[in-house]
Amino acid sequence: DPQQLELATSSKRRLRRFIVMDEVVDELYGPKVRRYFEANNVQYKILALPTTEETKSMDLVLSILQEVQAFGIDRRTEPIIAIGGGVCLDIVGLAASLYRRRTPYIRVPTTLLSYVDASVGAKNGVNFLQCKNKLGGYTPPVASFLDRSFIQSIPRRHISNGLGEILKMALMKHKGLFDLLKSHGKYLLDTKFQSYTDSTGRGDAALQTTRIAIETMLEELAPNLWEDDLDRLVDFGHLISPELEMRVLPALMHGEAVTIDMAFMTYVAYARGLLSGGEKEQIIQCMRALELPVWHGACSWRLIQRALVERLKHGGGRPRMPLPTGLGVAEIFNDTSEETLQEAYQLWVGD
Repeated sequence: DPQQLELATSSKRRLRRFIVMDEVVDELYGPKVRRYFEANNVQYKILALPTTEETKSMDLVLSILQEVQAFGIDRRTEPIIAIGGGVCLDIVGLAASLYRRRTPYIRVPTTLLSYVDASVGAKNGVNFLQCKNKLGGYTPPVASFLDRSFIQSIPRRHISNGLGEILKMALMKHKGLFDLLKSHGKYLLDTKFQSYTDSTGRGDAALQTTRIAIETMLEELAPNLWEDDLDRLVDFGHLISPELEMRVLPALMHGEAVTIDMAFMTYVAYARGLLSGGEKEQIIQCMRALELPVWHGACSWRLIQRALVERLKHGGGRPRMPLPTGLGVAEIFNDTSEETLQEAYQLWVGD
């Protein structure tokens, strides 16, 4: 906004920014970020924290807010900036939503998973009583700044982890995205989602893949930002994974747990006759090619039953089970029998 820009630059008061940064990101990019603020004459405070699923708690939110209070910010014109992965963005979003009831904040994702998932939408939250994201709210950021150059410094496993969430959107909504992952998956892993236009004919696969993933996510989230409608295709892979992920922490990353959930649900869709054997195999082979797990020993039948009971509570008494009905198309089902689930489970474990 030109008016806001003029107001900010003409003001005698220095611009001030409070930044929360994941401590690993701070080691890699902290000096660069500090040089940026100093070059622009911004008074700033960087709070570097360990932001992991194990530390994702109200205690960390409160420690952030104590630092915010000590620094002092204008509640409307000085946004808090979160630079890190999805956990960091979630924690800071909740802290900002609580401070003076709503303080603006900006998301800067630094992992592939947070780039295509946590950076989009309004949700924020923390874990509570061993339950994933049990406390939280809906406060969208004023902006998300997307820069894929951050992704080049994350380990290969983290790239796979983000590919799990991209595959989710491909299976639910976009056959073209699924085809991109099948044909360019290894290339994207090898190049860590950096943009190269070379003679291989791949074009800018990283830009295409991330853009489609984010656009399809926005299509789903924007009309239902506050989740008034609990029938959500983006919940694919999120029926069993919350229980599994919290059970085995830190053995599985979020996108890995989501993929294991999606693999089981692919077998459920096959057992229901929604997918052909060939389509099921294409999906499972794509997961393997993206170096994602398709099964985990801790995903017992008992855990699945418990997770589905929690899902009924979360879904207002209905399972609201998104299932693929083809490659890139899906529907939500409330009538999957326990017999079908058991049959799918036996097939899945057998394979």
